[in-house]
Parts: sequence; structure tokens; C-alpha cells
Amino acid sequence: MNTHREDLLPVPSHWIDGRPVIGRGPLIDVVNPADDSVSAVVHEATADEVDEAVEAALAAFPTWSSTPPESRFAIMRGLARGMQERAEELAAAVTLEMGAPISFSRQAQVGFPVASTLAAVTAAQTYEWTRVVENSLVVREPIGVVGAVTPWNFPLQQVVTKVVPAMLGGNTVVLKPSELSPASARMFAEITAEAGLPHGVFNVVQGTGPVVGEALVRHPKIDMISFTGSTRAGRRVAAAASETVKRVALELGGKAAHIVLPEADLDFAVRRGLAYAWANAGQACGAYTRMLVPEHLQRAVVEKLRAAAPAYTVGAPGDETTRIGPVASETQRVRVDGYIRRGVADGATLAFGGPGRPEGFETGAYVRPTIFSDVDPDSVIAQEEIFGPVLTVIPYTDDDHAVEIANGTVYGLNAAVTGDEEHAMAIARRLRVGQVDVNGGEHNFQAPFGGYKQSGNGREMGHAGIEEFLETKAITR
Repeated sequence: MNTHREDLLPVPSHWIDGRPVIGRGPLIDVVNPADDSVSAVVHEATADEVDEAVEAALAAFPTWSSTPPESRFAIMRGLARGMQERAEELAAAVTLEMGAPISFSRQAQVGFPVASTLAAVTAAQTYEWTRVVENSLVVREPIGVVGAVTPWNFPLQQVVTKVVPAMLGGNTVVLKPSELSPASARMFAEITAEAGLPHGVFNVVQGTGPVVGEALVRHPKIDMISFTGSTRAGRRVAAAASETVKRVALELGGKAAHIVLPEADLDFAVRRGLAYAWANAGQACGAYTRMLVPEHLQRAVVEKLRAAAPAYTVGAPGDETTRIGPVASETQRVRVDGYIRRGVADGATLAFGGPGRPEGFETGAYVRPTIFSDVDPDSVIAQEEIFGPVLTVIPYTDDDHAVEIANGTVYGLNAAVTGDEEHAMAIARRLRVGQVDVNGGEHNFQAPFGGYKQSGNGREMGHAGIEEFLETKAITR
């Protein structure tokens, strides 16, 4: 049964100086994309509340930045324990607010943040905080107050990826999570308190990008902005932050190519390629949305994709058997459906799925998982980030052609190559992207993550993720 807005009360929306704050701004509905019901309402932060959060972070900075590293490490390990202890509650919140299937929420939406936090602690423990260069001591120090702006697709993971390395480095943080997924961020704030994080080190202000995000980006007392979102929004963030010459780290869009080499195990390539294209309903900047296959193998690959696709059951996100839930909002549903229609109109071959809602889903933000073949590499669906369960199969003639297609977008976040290892490694070195998965390499939380070109700048995770939030000082004797 749908919940009506008038039956709801605002939850304590913000977290400022170690305490929950209900807020004074206008209300924002949090909509469950599975059935269009309003699951919660939160207050958008006012300019005064943003100032309060920044001042709390600024006041906490001197003590936190001088706290012994081992004490900071211990608190971050406590954060990981707290997330693990509340894993089911966090997973349920993510599923409710952005529609991820509950099994995926447990495994990735909560499992990844726990692993990522522990990996960040390990990276901080092994980081070279000082080094001697001839007659100079080079010291790495916290940059100050960090403004973090995170998206809705992996709401907890994106928070952890920014906030934990920043705090490990001695910085204090003001977070603006997506207005589509505020509950998991708010729960994370509670966990920081339970882990013993001092007041003011971590603060949360809820609201939209044009209002609260803009206020953070332009705030004169914030030293750095770390932003994950669309390339279009990233350009605006960089321009606004330049007014106060802030450091800006951007993790933006992607259009990953999965290159299937002629000698590849096609069953493995299809199984892994489809899983990474449609995970989280395709709502991942690193989704393998373009499958590049030798032209003489395209028919065989497409038949295998057609055979594998029905196993990706569309269903209610709370159902344990669901593999693809709704996309995150009605706006997103209309956007993805529009791309599918554009692909048909532009002459791509519809191999599976298509426009319109899946059968039996007249309400909710559901789209049909879709596969196109014979896709022109310069077409709209092959060039623009769709952010939905849409896979494009693009034929190529030889290695040079495959590399040209793979590198032929404005994005450069990640890619995958499947085939003989020596051959695949040679191709991987030619790709203009930040990460390459060769033959299903296991995800490494210590390896740097970030993009080339319009996929952004800077890096997250591992030593690079710690270093992103540090200044460099040379003391010469």
C-alpha cells in the first residue's frame, strides 16, 4: 500500500556538530522508485545550516588534524564494524530509496563500503607521510575542510570512498548526499558517532545540487570539493569552485568498452560482460555498456547474449530473486527509455528488450533490459552515457579498429579486455582510461580509481585516494 506524503513527518535530515538536526528549509519527498510512493520527507538545508555545518567542521579541524594517526585508524575500523553490524538495515534503506535489488544491496551497496573502509585504513597505515629529499623534509598534511557531493547510484559506497580517506588524512568533512538517497547517508552519520568520531569532524547537509551543492562549492571556508556525478554537473562544479581556487576532484561519467578478442572464451565474455553491463540496473559509471566484438563473431556473441539475458529477472527490489529492479526515479526511467527509442530510430538492431515498460510493471520506474547489435560506434547510444540496463554490441575488424572505437568517446573511466592474457595486456596498455579489467580481474580496493578525459580527474582508493586530500609542504634546512 502506498504511503501518502501527509502521513509522514520529516526525519532529522542533517547531521551537524555530532547531532541530528531536523532542519528549517523546504521539504523534499524521497520517492520509492518501485511503486512511486513517498517513503520519507527531509528538509533541504538553508544557507545558514550550510554555514553551521562548515563552521563545525572548521572548529573540529585543529584537534582532529593533530590526533595521532593510530587513533584515527581505530575510529575508521570502528566505522567498518558499525556498517557491518547494521548491514541489513543499510541494505534495506538503499533498496527503498533507489531501487537496488536487496541481494545486490547486501553484497555491493553495503559489502563494498565495509571492504573499502578497511582497505583505506590499510592504505593509510602504509602511506609515506614524510620523506627526506636531500636537505628538505617533505611533509604531507591535511588540506582542511572538504566538501563532498555524492550521487544516488551507490549512495553509501560513494560516501565512504570520499569521507573515509579524507578523515584518515586528518581532514574534516561536510557531505551533501543525493536528495534521492538521503537515508543511508544519515544512518552513516549515526554510525560515525557510535564509532567515537569527535563532534564536527563529519557533517551532513541534505538538499539538491543547485541549492545545497552550489552553496558548498562556492563556500569560502571549504578548502576542497570532491564530487561524483555527471560530466555536465562536474563542469559546473569546477567552474564554481574556481572562484575561490579550491582544489577539485571529479569522478564523472563513463562509457566503458569491453573488448572481446578473437581468441576469447565467448561464454565467459558474455557472462561477465552482461553482468557488468546490467548490475545495479546499469546505473554505474563503470558499467560495461559497449561490447566490442570481432565482426565475424558478432552473430555468435549476440545469440549467446540473447540466451543469457532472460536470467536477469526484472522484479520488485525487495524480492530475493530479482536481479534488475527499477531505475532510481521516474525522470531516469523516461531518460533511459528515450535512449532505447533513439537506438531503434537510428537503425541499430534490437536483439533483446526494447522501449516501454516490462510486462506487468505499469507503475514504478521500470525499463526493459535491452541489447542492441550492429551499433554504429558514432551513434548516440554508443557515445552518450545512458545509465540504464542497455548494452550495445559494436563489431570491429582488427586490434587497431577496436582500440580506435574504445578510445573514441569523450569518456575515459574504465574498460575491459577478454582474451589471451598477453594479447589482452597489450590492448589494455593502449586504452585511454583509468582502469582496465583483464579477463575478469578481481576488484582491488587498493588500486587507484578515476578517469581520463571528461571522466574527471584525481583518483580514489588506495594511496592515491589518501593523497587526494593532502597538501605538500617542503621544510628545508
